Amino acid sequence: MNNYVFVILCLLIYSCKKEKEETIIHEVSADYTSVKLSSNRPNLNISILLDLSDRINPEKYPNPAMDFYLRDIGYIKSIAESFELHLRNKKSIKIHDNIQLFLDPEPADKNLNNKINHLKMSFTRDNATKAMILKISKSYDSISKSIYESAINDAAYVGSDTWRFVKTKAKDYCIEKNHRNILVILTDGYIYHKNNIIKEGNLTTYIRPQDIRNFKLNTAKWENKIMEHGFGFIPATDSLQDLEVLVLGINPDIKNPYEEDVIIKYWSDWFDKMNVGYYEIKTASLPSNMDKIIKDFILKE
Repeated sequence: MNNYVFVILCLLIYSCKKEKEETIIHEVSADYTSVKLSSNRPNLNISILLDLSDRINPEKYPNPAMDFYLRDIGYIKSIAESFELHLRNKKSIKIHDNIQLFLDPEPADKNLNNKINHLKMSFTRDNATKAMILKISKSYDSISKSIYESAINDAAYVGSDTWRFVKTKAKDYCIEKNHRNILVILTDGYIYHKNNIIKEGNLTTYIRPQDIRNFKLNTAKWENKIMEHGFGFIPATDSLQDLEVLVLGINPDIKNPYEEDVIIKYWSDWFDKMNVGYYEIKTASLPSNMDKIIKDFILKE
């Protein structure tokens, strides 16, 4: 009988230990208490691509509500918090998740590159402690502020080569097997880099306000012109069905009432031609308004 009791006790201890190993990191901060997630969540692989062109210049593009670079920082904070919440609601034994940030072209500043490298984070059951997870949003918030402040202080805006990043890096850097792959692009919707100006017929690697005017896409017949003349982005790659893309911060030139529609059409057609698995394109808004959109996108079941 004593041996039987001993065996039962051993089984109970083993069971409790196993349950502890597979526990959910569920102590969520007050800001997240309204969010309830399934513990059987997929592995996330989140990439963030920043457009540090002169769109972030608070002197050139002032905004009385909130400067656009501060909006970006707010969006990044929401992305990091979403990733953090995802991990804290997941069984630790199943954690195999990544988050990273990119600039293209890569900055020449070594210190800036070191900061970006600190934001490349991978989590497994071996390092996904509560303390490590709680550092994610804090690191992304503080380092992203430093990145934007450095770019603004340097005032060397060379544009963002978003098209080239998608062509040469999206598949290699942003897609992993057995993961839900998400690329978040922070941009005003215009694409231009001085070293990547390609035009094939009416397809281009760039779009600026002056291009939209030159293409005469600033009238009510803009959509007909796009269809008739084949305006749009050159497809940068193909077979991106394993990638989801969230574009945040579209900020059209207000002088053209159709500018936003044209920009969204360009991006939508581009993603469709590259077979992007799923995408959403959102105009610039205050971070407090965008927070739910970001969390809904990243945390959807």
